[in-house]
Amino acid sequence: MPCNTGTLTPFIPTTQDSWNKKRIQHFYRRLSFGATESDITAALTQTPSAFVESKINAAINLGVSPAPTWQNMTYSQYTDPENEIPVQHQELFISFEHDMISQSLRGRFTMFWSNHFVTRLEDYWCPSWMHNYYKTLQQYAFGNFKEFVRAIGTTPAMIVFLNSYENTATSPNENYARELYELFTLGVNNNYTQIDIVETAKALTGYTGYSEYCGPITFNSNDFDFGSKTIFGQTGNWGYDDVINILFEQRGTEIANYICGKLYKYFVSPEIDTAIVAQLATTFIANNFELAPVYKQLFKSEHFFSNDAIGVAIKSPYDMFNGLVNETISNIDDAFLLNIIWYNGEIGQEMFGPIDVAGWQGNHDWINSSTLVGRWELLDWYLWRIWDSDSELLRTFAVDLVGTISDPAVIAQIIVDHLLPNGLQTPADYTIATDVFKDQVPQNYYDNNLWNLQWNSAPYQVLVLLFHIAKLPEFQLK
Repeated sequence: MPCNTGTLTPFIPTTQDSWNKKRIQHFYRRLSFGATESDITAALTQTPSAFVESKINAAINLGVSPAPTWQNMTYSQYTDPENEIPVQHQELFISFEHDMISQSLRGRFTMFWSNHFVTRLEDYWCPSWMHNYYKTLQQYAFGNFKEFVRAIGTTPAMIVFLNSYENTATSPNENYARELYELFTLGVNNNYTQIDIVETAKALTGYTGYSEYCGPITFNSNDFDFGSKTIFGQTGNWGYDDVINILFEQRGTEIANYICGKLYKYFVSPEIDTAIVAQLATTFIANNFELAPVYKQLFKSEHFFSNDAIGVAIKSPYDMFNGLVNETISNIDDAFLLNIIWYNGEIGQEMFGPIDVAGWQGNHDWINSSTLVGRWELLDWYLWRIWDSDSELLRTFAVDLVGTISDPAVIAQIIVDHLLPNGLQTPADYTIATDVFKDQVPQNYYDNNLWNLQWNSAPYQVLVLLFHIAKLPEFQLK
């Protein structure tokens, strides 16, 4: 059980538990990729419930990202596919990364659902199919989960990845039927049988209609099994839509508990509170599997904003980099982002390439002896980029945070607390951070109040402090 004991009652600030920067950053680190100071200032002017409501509604009302010119491009339209296709993949990679950095909740939830309804680009290798899949994730990330399941299964990326294009009446393929239950809706061994999988595979036959690579994949009745099938005790000449309807009618409770549990584990705590999940599942069912009411109930709650929920999950590579960009200095361009996307893949999070159909498991799996060093090197690389391109950005970052304060200990603590969810553990840790920040400026300049952030040395002092913070164990948490 998690340490968190709060309920799903909306969080109402008190003198003891105030609506403050720490809680706002917790929201943004979990549901987005960090917050700017202006984001935090704006949130402080609202009640917690109004703030969460507005952020979720904004994500709901956000249209899908602009479509690339090649959104419907088929293989025959390429003149040099070996070179053109990778370039188009990179274009969508960059778009996804920009969406995660700038679209707040929608970018985060698109990433979350891409790790639930997993496909792998290397298995289908087609830009138009990748874009169609990405657009579907964006469209339904805050919508109706039943319709989400219905839509994702007929995307070409999923049809190819899980071999639905090979699923015919004469040669059924069970891959998608199995993962539909095991990973996408019910969970492993959760009230379905091998017979259900076999019968479901028959009902899902026929999505084999395509004339060329990267073209549309449609239903082909010649490959459909028109025989009778029995799924979850229901018998008939079922097809694709029938499967989805029967699944949600007959196993709605199992679906609700599984999906709400997965949301809880990802957004709240790696240790699931079954009582909270059961309440969320009730909400999910009562709202006909609309996701937004579940999101609002959970993310407005005192349970989510409890102190015990803050800083208990390990950042993914994209959490780490995108959060640093949003919480410190944005100094990026598309060419640099391509390097970041490649590097994040090297340390465990390849865009459109989860490790297997079950996706990244996250939390402790993100860090081992090699990926930890890789994380440090990535952040060092980014911070040196800032220094080399415009070192004054470091001064501006610090001044925006601390104003006219000139006490190095206070400045160091403000910057540390800005970047770590629960700050440092002991006064000695803050003393170490202060000493790092002081760098090589003689102590008498501090003692005599001669030093301040307008000194020539200040940008480099901020840089070395950020280097120090980025290597702290606490920085790996969100």
